[in-house]
Amino acid sequence: MKRWFFTFVLLAQFELYMVSAMLPQNPVKDLVGASSILSPQDFLSFSYYHKTCPAAEEIINQKMTAWFRKDYTLAASIIRLHFHDCAIRGCDASILLNHRNSERAAYASKTLRGFQVIDDIKAEIERRCPKTVSCADILTAAAREATLLLGGPFWEVPYGRKDGRTSIAKEADLVPQGRENVTALIDFFQERGLNVLDLVVLSGSHTIGRSSCRSFLHRLANYKGTGRPDPTLDRNYLRNLTRSCKWSSDLVYLDTTTPKTFDMEYYNNLGKKMGLLSTDQELYSDPRTEPFVSAFTSQQPDLFFNQFAASMVNLGNILFHTAPNESEIRLNCNYVNPAPRKTANPPRRV
Repeated sequence: MKRWFFTFVLLAQFELYMVSAMLPQNPVKDLVGASSILSPQDFLSFSYYHKTCPAAEEIINQKMTAWFRKDYTLAASIIRLHFHDCAIRGCDASILLNHRNSERAAYASKTLRGFQVIDDIKAEIERRCPKTVSCADILTAAAREATLLLGGPFWEVPYGRKDGRTSIAKEADLVPQGRENVTALIDFFQERGLNVLDLVVLSGSHTIGRSSCRSFLHRLANYKGTGRPDPTLDRNYLRNLTRSCKWSSDLVYLDTTTPKTFDMEYYNNLGKKMGLLSTDQELYSDPRTEPFVSAFTSQQPDLFFNQFAASMVNLGNILFHTAPNESEIRLNCNYVNPAPRKTANPPRRV
């Protein structure tokens, strides 16, 4: 009886979170590179490209499928690339700009992958629909396709984002690196209009993908100066990680159980002390996040899948105020569009 009541309360909490997530949000608090979050209802539409580029989604799907067949690990990389983009300056493809001191050149971005996938999609879309589809919309839709290719849920993507012209490396280094505590994670998400449920659900994307050993080496020995490993690591898992990490650049699956499948095993692993990153494992021990983790381990997959779709929409809807000349539809995702040439004034007749 108690378990049934606990589950009922949690499901009610989910409903409240989902309803609140659908309401327009416009926090007053200043954010990195912007004054406030825009209401997505005013700028995005499911039918945005129906007339101007009806083949856009088909192109993105076909290209993503082709790249996935070559290298399935790129799917997880695209989802991560999308998060890094939206977390700084909103979903404006600023992570794709390739110049000195851009977000792409930041330390936090060194292990990002998938840029060539977006370039390939953009080139084909430009061929079919010139100067129409933004790189930000392409990356957002590609993240949805990547999730589907790994066995995850489908969701409708609203379109109409513009590409930013500003990208600063030091801002990208604000993205969580795997060592933050839960309070810092909650603050980071809330500053971007996302809630605690979004934090737990989007962390569930770690059911696929890999991490470099440098992100968790501090857990394997002399944890917090104790001279011992992190006590929240399962002993057998600790031994496996130690064997796998000969170099800090070595890669390890985030989900050791079903690393190639989008499922709920990430949450089950946390209960077994097998969360790879500190930011993963602490979700299981913190009273603000643990109830949601437990709910995902005790319910049917539909609960996680449905909420993951909703939280990915919330992530993709992070749009920041920018000056009119600070956004555009890039012709090449790596560079801002060239400034229009000024025509010389004709000589005046005397």
